[in-house]
Amino acid sequence: MLKVENLHVFYGGVHALKGISLNVAEGQIVTLLGANGAGKSTTLRAICGLVRPREGRILFDGKDISALQAFERIRAGTAVVPEGRQVFTKLTVLENLQMGAYCRSDQSAIQKDLEWILELFPVLGDRMPQTAGTLSGGEQQMLAIARALMSRPRLLLMDEPSLGLAPLLVSQLFDAIARINQTGVTILLVEQNARAALRVASYGYVLKVGQIILEGSRRDLESNEEVRRAYLGG
Repeated sequence: MLKVENLHVFYGGVHALKGISLNVAEGQIVTLLGANGAGKSTTLRAICGLVRPREGRILFDGKDISALQAFERIRAGTAVVPEGRQVFTKLTVLENLQMGAYCRSDQSAIQKDLEWILELFPVLGDRMPQTAGTLSGGEQQMLAIARALMSRPRLLLMDEPSLGLAPLLVSQLFDAIARINQTGVTILLVEQNARAALRVASYGYVLKVGQIILEGSRRDLESNEEVRRAYLGG
């Protein structure tokens, strides 16, 4: 579904991505692991159109989307859950969800998706009239995911969804990610919590200073001594 080829991204004189190549097959959860500054978020930002690569290309369903604007990539079937949630704090929960569906006009299907999302995150149903800024951090993260799902994406890009959340919420969040994937949504997951990410992912890439240094199946990465030492606590 997604193929990234030889991606180079610069921030001014800083060479942030140095020839990243990766694949995400339809139906998979693939995770990008690495320390702060490794290039994980920059990779997602390039895929969703928020930064322009100097070299390389991005293929979605076999079509080169490298020149498309971010909103055009959403219409093509991608959606992003940004780092730090970035919900519309002065809008209500319902209005945030409606913003997620702004590219759609199929009202009956939108209503069905909303009902499913409220089954996935029941607490949002109780918060509909509240402004998003009054929600807890965990509730805002649920809302950020729900808002992205309202565009009915085929590929969901998730940037550090567990950041700042308590362990119990992290566990619940990754259970929800697995359920989303079971509905047929393909997921590319950037996550510092390697243990949680590898619990749901089938394949992973490890980034270090803008380069992929390791890749493999969940089992391969979990048994790799370098990954265990650096990301899984021995």
